[in-house]
Amino acid sequence: MKKAFLFVACVLTIQQYVNAQDTTQVSHSASPSVASKEKDALKFNLNENGSHFFQVTFLNQTWVRWNQSNPGTMVDGMAKSNTFDIGLRRTRIQMFGQITDNVFVYFQFGQNNFNSQYNYNSSGGLNRKNAPFFHDAVGEYKATKGNQLKLGGGLTIVNGLSRFSQPSVSSIMTLDVPVFAQATVDQTDQFSRKLSIYARGQIGKFDYRVAISDPFPVLSNGSTASKPTANATFAQKGHSHQFQSYLMYQFFEHESHTTPGYMTGTYLGKKKIFNLAAGIITQPDAMWYAESNGDTTYTKMLLWSVESFLDMPLNKSKGTALSAYAGFFSTNYGPNYLRFNGSMNPATSSNATNAISGAGGTYGNAFPMFGTGKVFYSQLGYLLPTSLLGEKHGQLMPYATWMHASYDRLNGKPMDVIDIGLNWLIKGHNSKLSLDYQNRPTYQTDSNGNVQTGDRKGTVLMQYQIFI
Repeated sequence: MKKAFLFVACVLTIQQYVNAQDTTQVSHSASPSVASKEKDALKFNLNENGSHFFQVTFLNQTWVRWNQSNPGTMVDGMAKSNTFDIGLRRTRIQMFGQITDNVFVYFQFGQNNFNSQYNYNSSGGLNRKNAPFFHDAVGEYKATKGNQLKLGGGLTIVNGLSRFSQPSVSSIMTLDVPVFAQATVDQTDQFSRKLSIYARGQIGKFDYRVAISDPFPVLSNGSTASKPTANATFAQKGHSHQFQSYLMYQFFEHESHTTPGYMTGTYLGKKKIFNLAAGIITQPDAMWYAESNGDTTYTKMLLWSVESFLDMPLNKSKGTALSAYAGFFSTNYGPNYLRFNGSMNPATSSNATNAISGAGGTYGNAFPMFGTGKVFYSQLGYLLPTSLLGEKHGQLMPYATWMHASYDRLNGKPMDVIDIGLNWLIKGHNSKLSLDYQNRPTYQTDSNGNVQTGDRKGTVLMQYQIFI
């Protein structure tokens, strides 16, 4: 409790600084998905009327977390039934601008998941200071007078599957994004970014994007080379390109089309948005597995989704708003593909003898996040009236999310992850304190190798976000 008190005290101190800047909220991806004027923005006009400009922004998300460990969890060689850790979920610097009437550039530099176990290696040899890297480096040309067609290329998060495959992390409603929608994260991409060429635009009420991506070899993510097994994994031989497309129909206001890719999490009642969308990613020979006779078979990866997004004011005079999302995902990575993942995992290894093999680290806070099967994901949030805390003290926004997956390798065992949380929007998304409780399943295998459901585990997490 003493640690929590000190943390909150620091938050309140930073809040006073942010309030003193009188900075109006802007939603970025950290990305500038919503354009609005800021009194003290780090913005440099390149012409007299400001239509050509270059801007710099900063984002930092600090996590303080208590976690019930999955069975067999080890931290630095010691068994741990629970953990307490402090870390930086995301630290980012953005640099972007409209250089000419037709040319837009976007760069993002930073790091992710930096806690005490970052780059841990029990045998040594890794360096915790090798964290920051370029997330994005994109150049884009506007081929029409309006937003009908923009052509771009570079290292980019422009994606085909879902709005949460290209999220504006500074503006998300929940404490963290549903990472499963970033389907190949850190396997054949660089934290969801890929080397791509793309076209995107808005024609009437339709918003579209199509991309051809050149994936990274899976072995360049630090994986150890291994032979294919009966369960599909990313192929370690051969190379093929990835094809993506996303189409959205906008019933009310149009979402911003300023930056390449990034899609806003919530507008906090500033816009009236209702969209229906569908997306797809496919890549031939992306996966491999071993047949019963030992032959290696290559198979395509095919992922698609349909989704709806609602974000609108309810009572403008009271400041209330509603945000809701529902999406269905079909994820075919090949026979019995399964991958555990835990965001900024506080643990380092496992001594469990009955863990599911070949599915990544099952320790710490990990759960089966990716797999061949079907996924339903939904979230709902309500922005409470400004009068509740008073206009000078921000607003509260409770929310809930539910991820339900049916993965082939879990043999019919459902995979449900539930989050409930509360945002204190001290200064919109610019200064935000979030508290979240997550409840997740655990799994193990019996003596015959069949998957069994274990005890459910929980995580309590506090995040402070500052965005300038």
